[in-house]
Amino acid sequence: MEQKQDILIGRDAEKKHLESIVQSKEAEFVVVYGRRRVGKTFLVNTFFSDNYAFKLTGLAKKSKREQLANFAVSLNRYGGGTKYKKPRTWYEAFNMLRTLLEQVHVKGKRVVFIDELPWMDSRGSNLVSALEHFWNDWAVTQNEIILIVCGSATSWITKKILKNRGGLHNRVTQRIYIRPFTLAECKEYLKSRDIIMADKDIAECYMIMGGIPFYLKNVRRGASLSQNVDEMFFADKGRLDDEFNALYTSLFKKSDNYIKVVQALSTKNKGLTRDEILKATKLESNGHFTTILQDLINCDFIRCYRGYGNKSKMSIYQLTDPFSLFYYKFIKNNGKTDKPFWQFQIGTRQHDTWAGLAFEQLCLNHHKQIEQALGIAVISTKVYSWTTPQSAEEKAQIDLIIKRADKVINICEMKFYDGDYVMKKKDHEDIERRVRAFRTTNGIRQAIHPVLVTTYGLANNQYSSIFQNVVTLKDLFK
Repeated sequence: MEQKQDILIGRDAEKKHLESIVQSKEAEFVVVYGRRRVGKTFLVNTFFSDNYAFKLTGLAKKSKREQLANFAVSLNRYGGGTKYKKPRTWYEAFNMLRTLLEQVHVKGKRVVFIDELPWMDSRGSNLVSALEHFWNDWAVTQNEIILIVCGSATSWITKKILKNRGGLHNRVTQRIYIRPFTLAECKEYLKSRDIIMADKDIAECYMIMGGIPFYLKNVRRGASLSQNVDEMFFADKGRLDDEFNALYTSLFKKSDNYIKVVQALSTKNKGLTRDEILKATKLESNGHFTTILQDLINCDFIRCYRGYGNKSKMSIYQLTDPFSLFYYKFIKNNGKTDKPFWQFQIGTRQHDTWAGLAFEQLCLNHHKQIEQALGIAVISTKVYSWTTPQSAEEKAQIDLIIKRADKVINICEMKFYDGDYVMKKKDHEDIERRVRAFRTTNGIRQAIHPVLVTTYGLANNQYSSIFQNVVTLKDLFK
């Protein structure tokens, strides 16, 4: 069967941003970045319909000599018959590119797209210095030039380009960070590939893979979600074999230290302080460690937050990437098998425990949709988590708190359930206890509204009235 061609799903804000760049009357230096497999290259190629004055893709794990040879190939492809020899240095390479672009006489913009730029920067190559000279000496004066650089190695992009302290300092005119799909975009993408999946299954798919287009592209039409998960992650030589290591290696140099941090955070659902991470990983407390944490935040792998009412300066770091959480919960410890591992997990206690925690992360990643469902999208809000102080006799925890400018606080109870959620007496008492502890500990006087976020809805009984609002998957898919 012929594979259906991908179309550009969502990315409305990014498309508008690119359109404004095309309409600009000045030279534009654009950085497009984001994690591996998120669709950066696909967005740029689709928007510009592969209509470039010059395009180059860096080679993975190749020498400077091989990168320069690859550059010459692209020069000759776009050179209009002019023969370019292989440059000996990056300065020579970019000077050749300047010559090529000066010979391009077209109406409109001349778009230069350099993809996987970090791969081209071998040790001592002077790549960045040559790029600086190309931009500062010539390209910045050419109002019809759009230079787009792209790469998955977010730490490299941030350090060498976005926060460059040399000749590229403040030279980037536009930056576009590509985030994973939302639930709604996941659904639209699967639909575009004629894959039929119930909303609950799409939500669980997100809880396993996150909103990563490439992972969704590997979902096989005609198979159930559990069959697909087995084929992708647990089968010998599966479709996404060794994806975890490839993901972190592609994003970060010295990825082992990044993985140590992620592994430490995977053991504690609510997160760890900086000191607790240092103790767990045995890494040194220095600038490099700070960079690791910031890079992981920039890639949407972890979040940094302060608990509600926390007067100390201690921040908490929490692992929020669904795929990394799933990897440490199931893939790492169970390895490859010729039996359908994930299909056997469905309905087990281990699966249901994971699903409850993973659904909480899904809700956290879709708090804007929750706010929209509550009718407070136009109100200023802040999102928190909260745990009672260690000294408290009665322990309590609330994973999602929405503090509103209209003097109301929503505390969210999140339940991934097969049908309408049925409140029981003990659940009712537990919510009352947590609300009481939250109010007393923090001296809160304003109204506190408990909100249920669940799959389908809330069964009406003598305990259900404790919830002021109910938000369902239907709301999260908006």
